[in-house]
Amino acid sequence: MAKTFWFTGFPGSGKTTLAAALVGALLRLGRRAEILDGDTMRALTGTLGFSRDHRRHNVLSAAFTAKLLNRNDVWVAAAFVSPHRDARDEAREIVGPGFVEVYVDCPIEKCMERDPKGLYKRKTPGMTGVEDAYEPPQSPDITLRTAERSVDSCLATLMEWTG
Repeated sequence: MAKTFWFTGFPGSGKTTLAAALVGALLRLGRRAEILDGDTMRALTGTLGFSRDHRRHNVLSAAFTAKLLNRNDVWVAAAFVSPHRDARDEAREIVGPGFVEVYVDCPIEKCMERDPKGLYKRKTPGMTGVEDAYEPPQSPDITLRTAERSVDSCLATLMEWTG
């Protein structure tokens, strides 16, 4: 059964990097796999901003898309800040039993140092962790501390969940 690995954490924590590594590993095993991320879903869902309602809409749209892909035996690596616990809980309900919540735990200072998209440097309005609170998962399926672990080490943990 295909699963959805839902990567959540601060911008710059390593969500997309880990999602890409997971998809690459799954493809090498002959499985079908796709990455869904905030930028991709925003392109599909129109002109959403970063209000709580817009973020929720984006997360739930991604969850529904992931469910459809899983139903067609496509593994999904969903990389979303998804800062609000209630929206992540709703995403878990939509996707169903194949949902694996992955908390990409990285100190905000390290994320600001990495800043791959320049979001912190630009002082993006409503920035999660700066102006908008991030609600960490209370009991994620997997926690990856990316300031302390390599991508390969994190990938090994993720692969344990692929059966």
